[in-house]
Amino acid sequence: MHTKNYKIAVKETVAVFTDKLFYALFDEAYKVKYLKEIKDLFFEITEVLEISNSEVLWEYYQSRFKKVRQQLDLDALAFEQSDPAAKSLEEVYLAYPGFLAIAIYRLTHELYELKVPVLPRMMSEYAHSLTGTDIHPGAKIGASFFIDHATGIVIGETTVIKDHVKIYQGVTLGGLQVKKSLSNTKRHPTIESNVTLYANATVLGGNVSVGKNSIIGANVCVMQNVPENSLVIQQSEYTIIKREKTYEN
Repeated sequence: MHTKNYKIAVKETVAVFTDKLFYALFDEAYKVKYLKEIKDLFFEITEVLEISNSEVLWEYYQSRFKKVRQQLDLDALAFEQSDPAAKSLEEVYLAYPGFLAIAIYRLTHELYELKVPVLPRMMSEYAHSLTGTDIHPGAKIGASFFIDHATGIVIGETTVIKDHVKIYQGVTLGGLQVKKSLSNTKRHPTIESNVTLYANATVLGGNVSVGKNSIIGANVCVMQNVPENSLVIQQSEYTIIKREKTYEN
């Protein structure tokens, strides 16, 4: 049996391309110095992946960088205004894994919209390896998006997230079923504006919507529509037992 050869080492090139593209979005001097190298990396990757019309794709892609930067500036403000631990915007840009995950998502989404195969998924998986956050390039995410702590978040391909949404660690926006026959259907939920999803909340299903201004509490699993202005919490009972006083040596 003939085994097809996959040029898997291109993953390294994609990682370098992604890093340099991210840096160039926010540092004008870096952009001037490295833009040609970034462009050449794009052509190298598209050649390996046998993606045609790379010149045209690059021109379209490059024309969207300004929009991506504007979106990310709004995201950064959402971080600064939402997280009491954020001491400055500079800290958000330089040190927040959730912001990095969103930045690479926004870059991959533009490639996804241009119908570029494989590359956006490779970039998103690189971001996943860095941040612990898995955002499919096909997801549609609105303005001022905030991800706190980042780790363990999964956002599926057909997810729709509106404006001013906050998501905490461990949140999953997923599908109810994993079937190849569903590949062209909406499998993941819609999250309306001003929704907060706390740690380890799960929302499943393409027909499921969380209404605006709602709060989904920690560890809640949602599989039906949530009306706007709702609070959804997991009822649990626990007992606190006062220990006898102990002394340490």
